[in-house]
Amino acid sequence: MPCNLAPCLRGKVLNLTFKRIPGIDVLRGLCIIAVVLHHINIRIRLDKAPLGQLLGQPTDKVLFWSGYFGVRVFFVISGFLIASWSLKRWGSFRNLNIRQFYSMRFARIVPCLLGLLLLLSILHLTGAPQCVIHRPHQSLPRALFAALTFHVNWLEGKTSYLPAAWDVLWSLSVEEVFYLFFPLLARWTRTGLFVVLLLGFIVVGPVARTLIQSDPWVDYSYFSCMDGIAIGCLAAIVCNKFKFSKRSNLVLLISGTLLCLLFEVFRGTAFRLGLYNFGLDVTLLSLGAALLVIALQQRSEQNAAAGYWFNGWLRWFGRNSYEVYLTHMLVIWPVVGIFYRFHQPMNAAPVWFIFITALCGLLGYAVARWYSEPLNRSLRTRLLPRPKSQALSVGS
Repeated sequence: MPCNLAPCLRGKVLNLTFKRIPGIDVLRGLCIIAVVLHHINIRIRLDKAPLGQLLGQPTDKVLFWSGYFGVRVFFVISGFLIASWSLKRWGSFRNLNIRQFYSMRFARIVPCLLGLLLLLSILHLTGAPQCVIHRPHQSLPRALFAALTFHVNWLEGKTSYLPAAWDVLWSLSVEEVFYLFFPLLARWTRTGLFVVLLLGFIVVGPVARTLIQSDPWVDYSYFSCMDGIAIGCLAAIVCNKFKFSKRSNLVLLISGTLLCLLFEVFRGTAFRLGLYNFGLDVTLLSLGAALLVIALQQRSEQNAAAGYWFNGWLRWFGRNSYEVYLTHMLVIWPVVGIFYRFHQPMNAAPVWFIFITALCGLLGYAVARWYSEPLNRSLRTRLLPRPKSQALSVGS
């Protein structure tokens, strides 16, 4: 998830500007679009439309059933950005300011989360279709408590799925529990021990995915997901410590792309290799994403102009990916309802897919532009120390 950081080190201001990496924004854009298309396709099956039948089942799986992998790549990107920005801001993990770290996470995450919870509570209380919490052992107070204490994934693992607009909060629960402990472990352990702990998460991940049998806990549990964030953190450490040549970065870029394609496109091959049986599909996909972000980061550092050809709608989606992720179900449910209410023909489904995806992007942009980012900046101003000589340099 995006994060904004102010460059201070032990009370001194560093003249750093954290610039967005175009390629990473594109990767995030691809991931959030995969999530949106997946959630639309669950409700409007494009394989029933003429175009879907023309595309065939393999293409349908790649385009419309990749949301799960999109979230997994998000975990890697999140770990990479948080760890790399922490290293740039404080110089090393041992210098990390825990209070400032938590303040920045609060400023970035909480405004949008609270706004969403308020809206979802109103929709629940007014009986809005597909927004009422009704399953046994679930209630509005229980869901709010889970969302605010970051264990929506645990609640769903115990009681089954919440309504879809609530369900998206499961991944936020995983991330924020990881980041609750991240600054403590980074600050108070030596780098070697911290790396060992991250490697431990990577080992535990496929074991958890293999041993856990209940759905959705197998996909939503903390240990099933945190290996991706840990891999991202390790990628940031490698990227900070080693500077690769352009040729080496090209190798990383190609290797990462091939690993991602193995699970995104050539799933049959990955299945025949037995990787799914041992939970290694997610691990290797995360490794591929980590190689990609290392290469994209260093290629951008080597050439300030590199990657700017990525300018466009994918980068736009990537910049607003957090807001799009939290709010996209607020678009999908009502528009899908309109699709069926007016008996739209299935041959028009592709147009509706494009229309819904665009609306999701526009809503996410509006929330970021006029709500979450202004509050983010305001809270940073209040919570973080202001330098006397110059304004804080921030980026996301």
